[in-house]
Amino acid sequence: MSDRALRVAAAALMVVVGIWAGIRVHSTWTSSPGAAHRGVATPVGEASPPIPSDLVDQLPGLAGPDIKIPTRLPAFTLADLRGVPTPIARWKGKSLMINFWATWCAPCRREIPMLGHLAAQWADRGVVVVGVAVDHAEAVANYAQGLKIPYPLLVGEQDALDAALALGVASPVFPFTVFTDDSGEIVALYVGELHPPQADLILSRVQSLDRHELSLQEARRSIAAGLARLTENPAG
Repeated sequence: MSDRALRVAAAALMVVVGIWAGIRVHSTWTSSPGAAHRGVATPVGEASPPIPSDLVDQLPGLAGPDIKIPTRLPAFTLADLRGVPTPIARWKGKSLMINFWATWCAPCRREIPMLGHLAAQWADRGVVVVGVAVDHAEAVANYAQGLKIPYPLLVGEQDALDAALALGVASPVFPFTVFTDDSGEIVALYVGELHPPQADLILSRVQSLDRHELSLQEARRSIAAGLARLTENPAG
């Protein structure tokens, strides 16, 4: 990796890597207050057709100055699939992998089988995968039941967007995934569709952090360097 990339990694408080490949939130992120909760009806499991402005392409890289990620996971509460208000603090003491997604978002849907695998693979190591669906509750419940999503899901519209904003993600771009250690520090924030090499890299560094084998800053730098290597050499 170049000296420039190392300097950027060292200066960054958080890691935000990936392709901005999500589609904007049709259901809530609009300029018209009256349209805030109308949404666009789409069949469960099928993406609504994007318009050109829905797709934002960006080379993989670290967070720019427009993304202000907090040091610690902010408190927020969203409904679960039964409609029960559930604070994210329910999983206090666990390392979290919080995936923001929507049923109409194609890259989000592609991630789900991998996320289910990771939830099972890392459960006995203190890691919990939590999905945050920025979508209509009924669509999410139907989709989750059909796909048998094995990890906990929280659902919201404007309140879920508010949670994303609290994490520094002001643009409605999905998917994105927040990784925390077991003390609630945000270790990394990955924007775009995750793949196993990237997820395993980040989770392994979170695990080292939880075991006090790395400092938080060392873990972030190691993640930045590792993700840069994967970007330069995707085949390994």
